[in-house]
Amino acid sequence: MAEQTRPVRIAIVNDYELVVAGVAALLQPFADRVEVVELDSRTPVASDVDVVLYDSFGQVQGDLTDIDALLHGTDAKVAVFSWNVQPDLVQRSLENGAAAYFSKGISAEDLVDLIERVHRGETVTPEATEPAESGEFGRWPGEELGLSQRESEVLALITQGLSNQEISQRAYIGVNTVKTYIRTLYRKIDVNRRAQAVAFGIEHGFQPDRVRHVDGRTQRED
Repeated sequence: MAEQTRPVRIAIVNDYELVVAGVAALLQPFADRVEVVELDSRTPVASDVDVVLYDSFGQVQGDLTDIDALLHGTDAKVAVFSWNVQPDLVQRSLENGAAAYFSKGISAEDLVDLIERVHRGETVTPEATEPAESGEFGRWPGEELGLSQRESEVLALITQGLSNQEISQRAYIGVNTVKTYIRTLYRKIDVNRRAQAVAFGIEHGFQPDRVRHVDGRTQRED
C-alpha cells in the first residue's frame, strides 16, 4: 500500500457552528496528517475533500441522513461521528451510504488514525468494547453552563420545536431517558416549562446556524 503523501482533506459538518469549530480545534495539532479545509453548518460541502466528518449532535441519523445532499455531488467518503454506537444504528448508517462510523469515546489522535484509514478505503466501525457515552469531545452549546453534550443536544432539539418522541427518534435514546435529561437540564438552567426552555435556548445559542468556513473565509447565510 502506497504511503500517504499529503494530509487527508476533510470537511466537518454539523448544524451548530460551535460544534464543528470545536472538533476542528482538536484536530489542529495533527494538521500534517489531516487538513480541515471546510466547516459547514446547515450547508452542503462545497470544497474538494477526501472525507466528510458528520457530527451527529442534534442531527438526523442512520437511514434518515441525506448523504447525497450532504456531499452535494462530491465523491468524498462520509464518516459519522457519534456517541450513539448501537450496532443497528451503525449498520443502518453504512447501508445508507456512510463509509465509516466513529465513536466519540476516542481521543483526537485516534480520530486522526481512523480518518486516515477511511481515506485508504477501509470501512471503519466502533469496536464492541468502546463505551457508548464516554468522553466530552470538542465543544457544544451550553458547555459553559455546565450542560453535558447529551443535555445540550436535548435542549437544542427542544429549541427546534421537537416533541419528546421526536427527540427520542433524533437522538436515538428512549423517551424516558429524554425525560430524565429534560429534568436535569431544567434544573441547571432554572426553568420549569417547555416554553421557558425554548426561550432560554433561543437566547443562549441553541438554534441551528447556517454558515460555511472555507480556507479562512466565512460565508454566512440568513
